[in-house]
Amino acid sequence: MDVRSAMYNVDPATGERQYLSAGASALPSFYFLFCLAYAGLAAAWVSILLRKRAAVFRIHYFMLAVLVLKALNLLAEAEDKSCIERTGTAHGWDVLFYIFSFLKGISLFTLIVLIGTGWSFLKPYLADREKKVLMAVIPLQVVANIAQVVIDESGPYARDWVTWKQIFLLVDVICCCAVLFPIVWSIKNLREAARSDGKAAVNLMKLTLFRQYYVVVICYIYFTRVVVYALQTITSYRYLWTSVVAGELATLAFYVFTGYKFRPEVHNPYFAIDDEEEEAAAEALKLDDEFEL
Repeated sequence: MDVRSAMYNVDPATGERQYLSAGASALPSFYFLFCLAYAGLAAAWVSILLRKRAAVFRIHYFMLAVLVLKALNLLAEAEDKSCIERTGTAHGWDVLFYIFSFLKGISLFTLIVLIGTGWSFLKPYLADREKKVLMAVIPLQVVANIAQVVIDESGPYARDWVTWKQIFLLVDVICCCAVLFPIVWSIKNLREAARSDGKAAVNLMKLTLFRQYYVVVICYIYFTRVVVYALQTITSYRYLWTSVVAGELATLAFYVFTGYKFRPEVHNPYFAIDDEEEEAAAEALKLDDEFEL
């Protein structure tokens, strides 16, 4: 025999069926609001690129592509959840969501690696070891997205579901660790350059920027992987949306920080450095070995 089962809540005001759980019913609205936020950031970024064309590098166009993919991913997810809430099925929006999620995941990790290497704004090429990191991260992201699709489209009752869940977690952790290596290499290279080229103030500014980015990437990874999971575990099922909103807010803050710190600058402040600032920077670099990676 064929059996069809349906689980839903009934809206007390309208009497309509709601196929999303009580804690997820607010997610379509939240996803759409975050989509608008990223669309606004993309528009602001285009404005900055147009106003500061002389200082724009290839990495800045790639950052714009990441913003657009993130906005499209959120739009597809909002429509996916909205259709499920009203009808119980995604009506094809889940396919678009998986496509944009795949592209967004690969582009975000690639962007972190490229910024960590200083590609296009510090140097026009990638070293062999940096290329190897990219060649490792991209296939791992493909595996992670395949695992995510299997996890989402089935459940704990499915054969090998737990195995796919473990694969996804393992691959995600490996990717998160791998993207830190280029940032560490850039910090070490800047330290060595500061001791040899005599431009202490310039190198101290760059070093400070990359150290800040290193710390922020770690905080972003920790929050979105550990804190968000903890929220999912400890909160009531009625407040499932809180962990999703917390993760999206952290991601939005990370995007804003990255765009602000690595925005194109027309006027180079490094040219206006006097001898006292240079000496102070040289002293600061002597003490810089205290910072441990």
